[in-house]
Amino acid sequence: MKKPPLTAKGAAKIREELKRLKEVERPRIVQAIAEARALGDLKENAEYHAAREQQSFNEGRVSELEGILATAEIINVTTLNAHGKVVFGATVRLVEIANDDDIEVEYQIVGDAEANIKQNLISISSPIARALIGKREGDEVQVQAPSGIKEYEILEVKYL
Repeated sequence: MKKPPLTAKGAAKIREELKRLKEVERPRIVQAIAEARALGDLKENAEYHAAREQQSFNEGRVSELEGILATAEIINVTTLNAHGKVVFGATVRLVEIANDDDIEVEYQIVGDAEANIKQNLISISSPIARALIGKREGDEVQVQAPSGIKEYEILEVKYL
């Protein structure tokens, strides 16, 4: 089975979240359960049921994050030497060709577990990332988007 890729920064963020869930959230939830238990009858105790639901969600997330870290291949992007090619972990600055406004965008290609479009982190399995992989600065790429085909020019490739 192929290990899913994860950048070193992404792995650090996941470890940070895991630490917070285990060291901050878990004790807080245990305390909330204890306080709700002290209120009496558990059958009709909304605080108790809410705290147990939080505990279940927290433990599920802990398991999910531990699984990601256990199976991922962690790649340090700063040590890559891809000779200007777009590869996993690369940060790519693009401009849409058909757009007269010359609006530039910058994306980092990351693993599925760390993708977040609001932070310009796009999944390696996304259509735009698949179109960019293997290309170089100055190359033009076509991406099938829901609104139709979009064409981009690669302005810069960085390994941060």
